[in-house]
Formats: sequence, C-alpha cells, structure tokens
Amino acid sequence: MTSFLTGAPSYCARFGIAVLLVALADFFFYGQPAGITVLLFAILIAAAVVAVHPAAFSDGRVWLKPAALFVALLPLVENVSVLSFAIALAAMVIFALSLTGRLRLRPARIAGQVALFLLAAPFRLIRDFFRWRQAARHFGRRRIRLAAIAVWIMPLTLGAVFLALFGAANPVIDYWFSLIDLMALLDLIQLLRIAFWLVVLAGVWAFLRPRLPRFLRRIPRATAPALVGAAPETKATPIIEDIIFGKAAILRALVVFNLLFALQTGLDATYLWGGVALPDGLTYAAYAHRGAYPLIVTALLAAGFVLAALRPGSATSGDPLIRRLVYVWVAQNIVLVISSILRLDLYIGIYALTYWRIAAFVWMGLVAAGLALIIGRIALRKSNEWLLSANLLTLSATLYACCFINFAATIANFNVDHSLEMSGTGTPLDTQYLHSLGAVAMPALDRYYTHKFGLPTTYLADQVMIDEYIAEQKKWRAWSFRGWRLARVLDNRGPLVLPPPAQPSQPSQSSQPSVPDR
Repeated sequence: MTSFLTGAPSYCARFGIAVLLVALADFFFYGQPAGITVLLFAILIAAAVVAVHPAAFSDGRVWLKPAALFVALLPLVENVSVLSFAIALAAMVIFALSLTGRLRLRPARIAGQVALFLLAAPFRLIRDFFRWRQAARHFGRRRIRLAAIAVWIMPLTLGAVFLALFGAANPVIDYWFSLIDLMALLDLIQLLRIAFWLVVLAGVWAFLRPRLPRFLRRIPRATAPALVGAAPETKATPIIEDIIFGKAAILRALVVFNLLFALQTGLDATYLWGGVALPDGLTYAAYAHRGAYPLIVTALLAAGFVLAALRPGSATSGDPLIRRLVYVWVAQNIVLVISSILRLDLYIGIYALTYWRIAAFVWMGLVAAGLALIIGRIALRKSNEWLLSANLLTLSATLYACCFINFAATIANFNVDHSLEMSGTGTPLDTQYLHSLGAVAMPALDRYYTHKFGLPTTYLADQVMIDEYIAEQKKWRAWSFRGWRLARVLDNRGPLVLPPPAQPSQPSQSSQPSVPDR
C-alpha cells in the first residue's frame, strides 16, 4: 500500500492494467496462430511497465533501456520460435528489473536474477494479493473500499430496471437487446479459456510488480557444532586434501593429461587429416560419429578440472610450470574440439544434415570459445565470475544471431545439394524428412523435382501444404518477416503440376542408413 502514499500507481490501477492486457492477450492469442502479435504484446507489456514506474523518467538515459529492449525483440519480427521467445522473455525481465533499480549489472548476476524472477513469477500475484489484504487491514481502508463498492449497488440496480423498461417501450432498444446472444457469451466462458486468462494475468502481474524472491537470504548458514575430540579430525582433513588435490598432485595430473591428449590429437591428425587408412572393419563415418560427442564431454571435464585446479589466489595458480602446462592442455582441448567439428562434418557428409547436428556445431563452437576464455581468465588473472559473465555474453550473442538463421531452409538446401541424385555422391535424399520440415523446404524440393523429372513438378500433398501455409500467413496475427518472404516465393510458383504418369503418385522414399541422432 505504500504506492498510495508515493503517488505511484496503486494495486487497483495495476490490476486494471493487467486485466486490460489479459483481454488483449485473449484477442491476440487464444485460438489464434502466434506471429507478429507476440511482438505487439511484448511492446504493450513494456509500455505498461514504464507507465506504472513513473520514477524511471527521472533518469536522463531512460530511452537507452527501451532501445536495448527493442533490439532484443527484433528476432520476433524475423520469426516466432522457442529461441526468439526465450530471448524476448529474458530481455523483458531485465527491462522490468532495470526500471525498478533492482538489476545487478554484472552478466553472471543478471542471469541468476532472470532465473529467480521466472521461478517466482507464477506466485507473485498470489503473494501480492495477501499482502494487499494485510496492508488494507493495517491502514483501515477495508471499510472505505467496501463502501466504494456498496455505493454502486443502488445506481446499477435501478439503472438495470430503467434499461429494461426502456427496452419494453422502445423497439430500437429492444432490437439491440435481441442482438445480444447470451448463450454465445456463456460459450466463451470455458475452463481452458479461464485457465489461459489466469496464466496470462499471473505473468503480466509479475512484470507490473517486478520483484525478486528473498528466500535465499532467509536460509541460515549451517555451522558445524564444536565437538569434543574433533581437533585431530580437523587437522587430518587439510592434510588429506593437500595430498590428493595439492600442488604436486595437480602437477602430475597435468603431465599425464597432456600426454593422453597428445596421443588422441596424434591419432586424429593421422586418420582424419593425414588420410591414413583405418583398421579393417572401421569406416570413416563410424570413426567420426563415435568420437564427436564424447570428445566434447572430455573438453568440458577438462575445463572443470582447470577451474578447480587454478582457483584465484591458490598456490597452484601462481606456479609458472603449472600455468604453462595448463596453457598447453587447454590448447590441446581446443584442437580436440576442432577435431570433433571435423568428425561431425565427415558424418554429415555420409548421413546428411539435421537439426541436432546443427545444434552440435553451435555447441562445439561455444565449447571452443569457453576454453579460449579460460586461457584468458588465467592469463589476465580474472575471477571465475568474470569467466562466467564472458561465457554468458558469448552464449547470448550466439543465440541472438541464431534467431535470424532459417535452419530448416539451411537443412533442406544442404541435403538437396549434397544428395546422391543431385551431386552423384553422398547419400540418397530423404524426402520424407524434408517434408517434415514444412513448407520452408519446398524451394529446395522444387530444385530436386526439376532435376529429377526435367520440369517443375508439384505433388498434390505438397500443394495442399503450400496452400495451407499461404492461407495461414494471410492471417495478420501469424505474420512474420520470414513467413512473408517464404509466402511470396511459394505464391509465385505457379499452378499445380503433377509428375509424369510413369512416375509414382508420391515421392519415392529412398532407403536411408540408420541415423540415430535426428
């Protein structure tokens, strides 16, 4: 209730704004496709957040925050996906917290705050409701509010009576009454729709009242009780830790690890880069697939060991020999990641491209960048928080860039261009998988059908899929820049052209080798 005293919007005003946003969400989303409406709704929420925090206008740089938010929302213009929605949601949380002065400006802490905000968001409305009741009871406003509600009972009741009498006396008003379909209004009241309203209301309210949970501050730190006779045990523990995880142990571990990694790097250089024949019964595809993902796990374990061994301020972090061995080992890990990328590239050359394999490429690149940042942290003598912040910034920039890449079209074009039918080498085209990508794969399939039949060809099932996609894009709620571009391409394809009579009525599904990670 302090908002009543400071002049900021009250609970009731914020609740009214939240109800209005829920009504707009129902108009935008319920039973409708998601498209440009997601961006519009995000902008409306941001405007509401600014409206309920008038103190934010006192900052001279207040327009920098909306500008940064708009940049973060741009992926929603290109295409609405899980990734672009997640980036927009995180940006909205950061924007709301920054307006209230609750945002910590270090990237590592920002990530934790965003996670805490999203975890507490579903319960913010319930918590604020009970706080409002307690505050109203404390300030003695309960009777005032009941009186404010009761004062409307008589006017509304008599108004309804007069309106009914006017309807009986005036045929125009009676005609207006006849246009109101009470049963249709009752049909709108559905349990699923009410649940949708409540979910949106809870989410919107969390942005209008951006707060972080404080339960972490309430957890007392556990202190071990002082027991008689515990002194020998406390003395023995550091000695054991110094032996197992001490400077000498880490030095020997780094020597062993460097030798093992040098062996693995040498094998990759021999078989993958040198072109030496593999042992009997082992193909390059099997060699590539078996090694790609385990090597990434190995690199992650190595990174964890380096962070634990060279803690800032520890004895090992200041030893020149250990630091050099760590540099060599991390460099070998980077080479290992590059080798994993090469392995995956060889595997894709045999078994084509899929979503998971693109994700693996992105993941491997992030691991390599993280390893390089570890070297930077050691060389510059930075803290682990600096390393975490640098990795979060790298991850955020990568995911933001991925929002503007049409991976489905990339997969379709790559698989068609490198298929056995188009290039004479590689694997037969899996047309069934390309059809599962949707209408976005049709430009690539058109090139495939033209090469196969000698003229542009469209199957009936393809034409149905195209027509449905174009019809969906004509709905303004579903509009996206990527969808608009694809709809223009599909709309210019011309009329339906069936394949020659000698061809089967459906695209032949080429037999494919086992692809375990699609």
